[in-house]
Amino acid sequence: MKLEVLNISGDSTGRSVDLPDNLFGESNDHVVYLAVKAYLAAQRQGTHKTKEKGEITASTKKIKRQKGTGTARAGSVKSGTMRGGGRMFGPRPRKYTQKLNKKVKLVARRSAIATKLASGQVKVVENFTFDAPKTKDYINVLNGLGCADGKSLLVLGDYDNNVLLSSRNVQKAGVIAAAELNIYEVMNSGTLVLSEGAVEKIVASLS
Repeated sequence: MKLEVLNISGDSTGRSVDLPDNLFGESNDHVVYLAVKAYLAAQRQGTHKTKEKGEITASTKKIKRQKGTGTARAGSVKSGTMRGGGRMFGPRPRKYTQKLNKKVKLVARRSAIATKLASGQVKVVENFTFDAPKTKDYINVLNGLGCADGKSLLVLGDYDNNVLLSSRNVQKAGVIAAAELNIYEVMNSGTLVLSEGAVEKIVASLS
């Protein structure tokens, strides 16, 4: 699929880039779902912890005699059935990461971009930078590209501090380098804006 390259004002530059159909022609929704689920699971810290019976500081004296009371036996106020006692089978620290095969990850990355292409939510802009960080300049770029009203994700070929800082105060507008692009960011964006440099790196990495 060929996409025309726009300048930051939204006008055509007369150039185009090719996103090969053999890479981005088809989308596998289930694989995308698995990849997004694995990404979100990996964001969890997994540091949750509650005290169990053995970790509670309290008297260890037996509450009442073993037999003859007519009620259930009880050995300690640290029991989970007592007020202030330990939590029975409470959460412990754990890792939530999920394993995905390399080929599954590759198909998922291709499918995420293919989904955006199929819905017409991908734009290509020529490489640009700012002389200094300025939010107004980045807003003008979004207005020129027609994606200022919704979510947008600008993918740069290389990290650009001035562009990143210029976008930081703009709601629903993200900026990321091609090397750091992930499936969740792609699917969570409304309009995916690719710089020419980013297209080259994305195609090379997914080939």
